[in-house]
Amino acid sequence: MTERIPSRPYAAITGVGGYIPPNRRSNTDLEQFCETSDEWIIKRTGIKERRILDENLATSDMAVKAIQDLAKQYNKDLRDVDALIVATSTPDMPMPATANIILEKLGLTNVWAFDVNAACSGFLYALDMASSLVETQRYKNVLVVGADNISTYVDLKDRSTNILFGDGAGVIWLEPSIEGGVMDAYLRSNGAGREFLKIEAGGSLYPIDSNLPVNDNRFLKQDGKTVFKHAVQSMSDACNTVLQRNNLKIEDINWLIPHQANQRIIDAVGRSLNIPEDRALSNIEYLGNTIAATIPLCIWQNIKKLNTGDLVMLTAFGAGFSWGASLFKWMI
Repeated sequence: MTERIPSRPYAAITGVGGYIPPNRRSNTDLEQFCETSDEWIIKRTGIKERRILDENLATSDMAVKAIQDLAKQYNKDLRDVDALIVATSTPDMPMPATANIILEKLGLTNVWAFDVNAACSGFLYALDMASSLVETQRYKNVLVVGADNISTYVDLKDRSTNILFGDGAGVIWLEPSIEGGVMDAYLRSNGAGREFLKIEAGGSLYPIDSNLPVNDNRFLKQDGKTVFKHAVQSMSDACNTVLQRNNLKIEDINWLIPHQANQRIIDAVGRSLNIPEDRALSNIEYLGNTIAATIPLCIWQNIKKLNTGDLVMLTAFGAGFSWGASLFKWMI
């Protein structure tokens, strides 16, 4: 296992929070919009329903609820927060950063806050950045949020996407520990997946013009077969890389928490790594794919299964393509 320099602390997770909207969109609901069925959706994705945020609310509202949940559950004083990193592909607006909006809603000032957009890998990217802040001792208390209001970008007539995606927000609190925490991360990206998973409109290349009729390029588009193949291979390879360079075997890992993209992808990654099914955590059945929120929400909903000292492997794959894996020791 990689040795840690004594003078450099670990970044340990000391709190977890989450929020899921109360509104549900079931498979039966989707039958009204396109040719599909509950049986077909469950067989292909493992999803029975997904949560949908109210139209008058935004990503920041879910993030605020998740942070407040963490603060209440772990008796944390939000005034201690030094930095806030928000992983999201669905910011409230192009600028300012959603992280800034969250601070204003929480009444926090003098906090270093910014957004990270790495799609479904965003939480892992933000976690690695936040860990570095704590390890260098420049910041002591860092919040890492994964939040997405992706239903806003889903075409209800497109069954390649409407069956998968839902809304939600999860958050963790990081602070220094000499005993354990985030141990390693392997994160990569390229531009090879640009055409296979994307939302075109809204940026500088395809700005939204209010004088023009709504075009379907504002909706999320996905080539499911291509994404599936690359996701399984990339997530498996990333996990194996982290295992190898930390002199670990899959038997040493207590829990695998993959990005909740599709139950078939989760199962395929588990088989590739040869980890028992009951050690690969999943909550996709009733939440769907919440983009950057899937991993923190999965931790939040399965927290009673985790024991102090457990080794946990996280892995994700998203648009870009972007992918990676992270390893940490659970210290709560």
